[in-house]
Amino acid sequence: MLGHARAGGRAEADDPMPPGGRTSTPLSTVPRNTLTRSSKTTLITGRGNIMASSASQTGTAGPQLAGYGPAAVKPNSITRWSLDGSSLLKVYRTITPHERRRREVHALRIAAGWGFSVPSVVSTGEYGAHPWAVFGAVPGKPCSIRTARGVQGFVRHVITATHQFHRGVAGLCPGSGWRWRPGDMLGSNRGFLLDQLSSRCRQLSWWHDLEDALVSCDELPTVYLHGDLKPEHLLFDGDRLHIVDWEASGRGPAMCDQADATFHVIRDLIYTAARPHRLPIGIVSQLGSTGPALAWRLVLWLDRRRAGDIHLIPARDLYQLAAEDDPAAACEQLVRLVSRLRTAGVPR
Repeated sequence: MLGHARAGGRAEADDPMPPGGRTSTPLSTVPRNTLTRSSKTTLITGRGNIMASSASQTGTAGPQLAGYGPAAVKPNSITRWSLDGSSLLKVYRTITPHERRRREVHALRIAAGWGFSVPSVVSTGEYGAHPWAVFGAVPGKPCSIRTARGVQGFVRHVITATHQFHRGVAGLCPGSGWRWRPGDMLGSNRGFLLDQLSSRCRQLSWWHDLEDALVSCDELPTVYLHGDLKPEHLLFDGDRLHIVDWEASGRGPAMCDQADATFHVIRDLIYTAARPHRLPIGIVSQLGSTGPALAWRLVLWLDRRRAGDIHLIPARDLYQLAAEDDPAAACEQLVRLVSRLRTAGVPR
């Protein structure tokens, strides 16, 4: 996933969900250096060139690359900064690209309407099998968690931001994206969480324990979620907070965003060789993540790593984490488990 600040940091792709439809912005509203209306356009996809012809007003043209710099190729996306640094071109690929693009565009437009500082949606469309979008850049630098003070700043920003967009709406149904669509199946908060795990998880010995641990989240209100809160997705310019990368947005319990933020801090610090006993648990636990949410987030991470990594977590350890109601104690358990998994060779 990519941030939309010119000085943005690295991120990971971490977001499989069901496919959706297409959206587009009329080409006539787009700056000339962003899209082309020529008879043929080349889009570099990382697997060769794809040619499209007869660009139309329906957003089925490919973006012109003349005004953009080198491609940054990641597992689920390809991005290019404009040469003047004013916009970011993002091509979605591999895992449910159309759904991820739909989620991000809708959430950004809604969040902007609520007064959040987020990247503007300059243009969006589809180019063959590749949905794409152009986002305006936002100022600021990504949060740093290299020091306890940095972690405290990130935690403070997460609490402030989520307090504003964790809006419970009567009748809001859990699911993918911020915009409910006719035909979306009614579900539960627990189902929203468990459905993000692959079918192989259901065959493992700890599955029913995790199901039971998440029952309580059905009593929580369903709110709007960012879906991937991590330091590089929160940018601060010294005066205002800017939030980027909304392709994992959804509707579910607030514990999802809290667990995301908590997990990313702990995992990233451990993988940068921080000593487990020196992690600022007291600060991170202010996010309020308890064992059930952190157990789910740990499994989600392993489920998206190598095929055998999901088998490295003992059922007893996962059960103990899921049973922990105290945020500080749950964070300490998560630290021990992630440290062990890093030693076992699980990639970040």
